[in-house]
Amino acid sequence: MSVKQIGQFFNPRSVAVIGASNTKGRAGYVVMRNLLQGGFNGPIMPVTPKHNAVHGVLAYASIATLPHPPELAVICTNKNTLEPLIEQLGNIGCYNVVIIAAGLSNTQKVALKNIAHKHNIQLLGPNCLGLLVPHIGLNASFSHTVAEPGKLAFVSQSAAVCSTILDWAQSKRIGFSYFVSVGDCLGIDFDELLDFLGRDAKTKAILLYIDNIDDVRRFISAARAAAFSKPVIVIKTGKTHAGAEAAYIHTGGRTSDDSVYDAMFQRAGMLRVSDLRELFAATQTLALHPKLLQVEQLTILTNGGGPGIMAVDTLLQRSGKLTQLDETTRAALNAVIPQSNMTTNPIDLFGDSSPMRYQKALEILLKAPEVKNLLIIHTPSALAPSEEYAKIIANTLQTIPKMARPFVMTNFMGERAAYAARDICANHGIATYRTPEGAVGAFMHLVSYRRNQKHLTQTPESGSGNSQINSKAARKTIQMLLKEGHSQLSTHLASQVLNQYNIECIDTRVAMTPTEAKEQAIELGFPVALKLLSPSIASKSEVGAVVLNLNDSHEVEQSAFAMLLRIKQTYPDAIIDGFSLQKMAPRAGAQELRIAVKTEPNFGPVILLGEAGTGLEFSQAAVAFPPLNMNLAKYLIAAAHDKGVLKERALPDKVDKYRLCDLLTRISQLIIDQPDIDSIELNPILASNGQFLVLDANVTLVPYQPKVGKKRLVIRPYPKDLVKNVTLKNGETVTLRPIRPEDERAHQEFDQSLTKEDRYRRFFGELPQFNHEQLAKMTQIDYDREMAFIVTQPYKSSYRTLGVSRILIEPDNSSAEFAVVVRSQSKGLGLGRILMSAIIDYAAKQGIKTLNGITLPENSGMIELSRKLGFTITRDFEEGTVNMQLELN
Repeated sequence: MSVKQIGQFFNPRSVAVIGASNTKGRAGYVVMRNLLQGGFNGPIMPVTPKHNAVHGVLAYASIATLPHPPELAVICTNKNTLEPLIEQLGNIGCYNVVIIAAGLSNTQKVALKNIAHKHNIQLLGPNCLGLLVPHIGLNASFSHTVAEPGKLAFVSQSAAVCSTILDWAQSKRIGFSYFVSVGDCLGIDFDELLDFLGRDAKTKAILLYIDNIDDVRRFISAARAAAFSKPVIVIKTGKTHAGAEAAYIHTGGRTSDDSVYDAMFQRAGMLRVSDLRELFAATQTLALHPKLLQVEQLTILTNGGGPGIMAVDTLLQRSGKLTQLDETTRAALNAVIPQSNMTTNPIDLFGDSSPMRYQKALEILLKAPEVKNLLIIHTPSALAPSEEYAKIIANTLQTIPKMARPFVMTNFMGERAAYAARDICANHGIATYRTPEGAVGAFMHLVSYRRNQKHLTQTPESGSGNSQINSKAARKTIQMLLKEGHSQLSTHLASQVLNQYNIECIDTRVAMTPTEAKEQAIELGFPVALKLLSPSIASKSEVGAVVLNLNDSHEVEQSAFAMLLRIKQTYPDAIIDGFSLQKMAPRAGAQELRIAVKTEPNFGPVILLGEAGTGLEFSQAAVAFPPLNMNLAKYLIAAAHDKGVLKERALPDKVDKYRLCDLLTRISQLIIDQPDIDSIELNPILASNGQFLVLDANVTLVPYQPKVGKKRLVIRPYPKDLVKNVTLKNGETVTLRPIRPEDERAHQEFDQSLTKEDRYRRFFGELPQFNHEQLAKMTQIDYDREMAFIVTQPYKSSYRTLGVSRILIEPDNSSAEFAVVVRSQSKGLGLGRILMSAIIDYAAKQGIKTLNGITLPENSGMIELSRKLGFTITRDFEEGTVNMQLELN
């Protein structure tokens, strides 16, 4: 579904209520009342055979008798009436439908989807509250209250949470651009709404309440695109196993471990909150400060030492930072606060502070250049009512232009004494909270969002690259092993695959009998480790199938016999493939790590990092999605440290984090290249002197069977199959390839090389050179919905970019916009045709129907090239541009 179609859904010019009612308590009664009271300007048409009029509005007996097709229909009847009603709406040309009913069976859902697809109908629901679009007065819901116009969009799978948020927002004077209850997501889903809201100028921040996600890959793409431009905050239920089961019963979607969702939200640049209280706080903060914080430091002004300390404790416990006041600011504050001559942050005005002292201190802080974020705490005072202090804050802030003032939050403590003060702050657009901890928690939401955004735009380092990888040899080995019937690969077989990715495994020998094990041990040298080879036993060390530090051949033989006897008694049906032997690796001074890969429902392969142990579950690891680059690998290591599953050890040689990042990227590439790998367990990995040695490896192979409409990886990896060499008109061979995040510096040099004239033709105006954030968006692209081809040429010790072509694909894959620019000094070499041909071929293979571009009339070279390549050229005299369009597929 296109963004344009969603836009039509949320901006209807007429509404029909199917099942409208005059009976209180029925959905049809409430929806009609809400539509009439909301101020919607278009026709509202109740449909019911039971009444001549509903709420005084003439009713229609059936859908067929409506005077014209409604642009939106809200069905308020029970679930067993839905199929014929959707069919009738489709027959009269109504394409947007809200379904309130709950409790539909899977059979009913499939039938409704088929009917909707046949008539090109967009469905919202079922099992939903409806939708509210306050700026057009549309309240097509059975909510108990209204939503005021505002800049926040709220989307929820839970109708009950919608009602709670609406009720709370009313008391806080918080408004919404859109308020949408998606219910079971039979039609319109989160990804389509994120695409729409991410581009909507009225929406400054997006809030999501999620039970489960069906198409994770589309969700991540849409969320990442939206989070690049505005805050996206999410609360995800089902953190526990019992909660996940309840979510499944509620919305019918299977879910993965909660750590996987955490990794997904962070990868997409979203901010996750843990509960409704935090969601309320985040909502209030974003409603009043939707932009990115300039800095993370917080200044605290208080009239009570205890609350100030509480705020500081909460801030530092959540990895926040206090502002360091400069000497000028401190001197000015010392002159205002008679009890102190050494004011620091938090600034304590003491309990006897009059409103005048509050005002003077506030004026100093609002003008201090180092103060960018300010929390004002007030405890009830006998000197004046709390509202007097609130009025001072509001009036003082109004004396400073919005762009020049810090971000200000308030905390008026108490209940009855503080209510009026909070009301004054809310009326003046000042964020206000009941407790110091709540205020700091809300501020840290903004800090976390800022950090996530920085993650999205950091330029990754280069690792060892593909020079040490032989993916073809690894694939051949895997196919051979599968053909021989191997599905569980122990170290001796797994190493044949891992070594092709420069993942070093300890030398491992295989013996079929205890006597052969003794002979192999003599060849290896002592001491040795003896392990049973059995695909039937997952954790061998827990059942005595691993013996370490065997120092002579007799010990080896006796241990092997004893091991066989023990396993046959415990697991009589176990398949035993023999024994593996390894020389004991020196562990002194080495840190033992564990890296695993698991294939999760809906998510595909995920990477886990932790310390060596007996059972690496999600609670014992940090989680990330492939593909990883060096930056993302670095965040995975940092997450493992933050979670406490990877500790800094007091060892002579610390773990070389750069080389660990490089190892993680190679494991990521292994997963990407080899779809037949279902899981990997490397445990332990000895990390010492910058080297990583795998002592025990287990790889599970499952022949990969592609599924229609289902991608194996939730994030599309770098399309290296599109890399190729091309020849320029001067005979030089150069490389044509998709752009990479690591290309940012070369892209910056390319941008700086363009003449003013070329920049004007490309960007239709005189733009300044691109900054880091803009360049990051150009190079760190989502290959599922955007593609940029560059031509590179070796230059000095690196390379330089000669030209770039780019297409931005509509989420429904119907059309794409393209743009091409060539280095000013490299024209006449055929680069334009090479780059244009690359995006045309790519668009055709992606199934895109229409390729569109815009240029200026004076760009005759681009216009003529487009004409030769089959584009239709039209002139837009009103806009002063030339449109280029190519029909594909």
